[in-house]
Amino acid sequence: MKNSPLAYIELSKKNLIHNIRQFKTLAKKGTKIAVALKGNAYGHGQNEVTKILESYVDYFQINSAEELRVLRKISKKKTFVLGYVQKADLKEAIKLGCILSVFSIEELKNVNKIAKQLKTKQEIHVPIDAYLGREGFLEKELPKFFEELKKCKNVKLTGIYAHFANIEDTTSFAHAQRQIDKYTQAIKLAGKFGFKNLQTHISATSGLLVYEKDKGINSLVRLGIGVYGMWPSEHIKYQYKNKLELKSVLSWKTKIAQIKTLPAGSTIGYGLTYMTYVPTKIAIIPQGYADGLDRGLSNKGEVLIKGTRCKILGRVAMNMFVVNISHLKNVKAEDEVVIIGSQGKEQISAEEIAEKIDTINYEVTTRISSLLPKIIK
Repeated sequence: MKNSPLAYIELSKKNLIHNIRQFKTLAKKGTKIAVALKGNAYGHGQNEVTKILESYVDYFQINSAEELRVLRKISKKKTFVLGYVQKADLKEAIKLGCILSVFSIEELKNVNKIAKQLKTKQEIHVPIDAYLGREGFLEKELPKFFEELKKCKNVKLTGIYAHFANIEDTTSFAHAQRQIDKYTQAIKLAGKFGFKNLQTHISATSGLLVYEKDKGINSLVRLGIGVYGMWPSEHIKYQYKNKLELKSVLSWKTKIAQIKTLPAGSTIGYGLTYMTYVPTKIAIIPQGYADGLDRGLSNKGEVLIKGTRCKILGRVAMNMFVVNISHLKNVKAEDEVVIIGSQGKEQISAEEIAEKIDTINYEVTTRISSLLPKIIK
């Protein structure tokens, strides 16, 4: 690519649209779709993904007031803010326009007070802690919350939601069923207090694939990882073999900064964790853990150069690392290096990297530096 940056994230618009269409086909007709843009769109770039998907979804879902500020510069799409918004940011969030999640009765009162000052009625969705043990109201806390909500004339409850804890583990549906039962009880309880015809949502990508599918059990699904072409788990990927094709959206590319041959007995990088036993041709790659390349890939990870895998030697540093290119011919400075993505017949996926550093694909892409420029293909 001519005039490309030294390092950049390449996004496939075609694959992103392909993935969202796949899920819209899978969901029952009439089911509303929200796409998660939190975490800089899982590292893919919030603004870039917003512009591509705006006409394909019903809602966006973000985590914070900070993300809302960024979003509102380019989109007026209805948006859920499902993370905690501190008291100091509530006024701005309400002014910018969003559907807020409320974490406590105190926060509910603050939202009502600010909405009254602004002469508006703020829309909220209430989170239920249905055996997740994280954010949201426990069932025993709901009666008091609903009683208080009735007094809040400047707040409108339009939805009730929960999160699955391990539905992607399809070897057992037991905990998921407990969660569904508890969540269903919360919906019924809301109805007893007069809050009916609420939007309901418990499923992310894995929930849609394992639980909702084309049944339309809930009125909304929140899609995240699958839209970006990654599977929630190997269990689900195997289950949908030859039934659903997800296409990777993100590639992470850079260029060789320097090439040299080290003599036998040379150590490479900080900590002296690798020593050459024979003369070794190496390439210096100008990316590191400041850019989101995990230090756990030291002496373990690989990149693609000339369509061939090249092993990382020594420690990954803040801004660079070293790879072995002894097996390559006709390689030169500024040749393309693929950290995530395809080159020739080879591919390195976020899943492969995640396995090597004992984490999940979500973390691998989300931790890529937002400073890296994005190029939409």
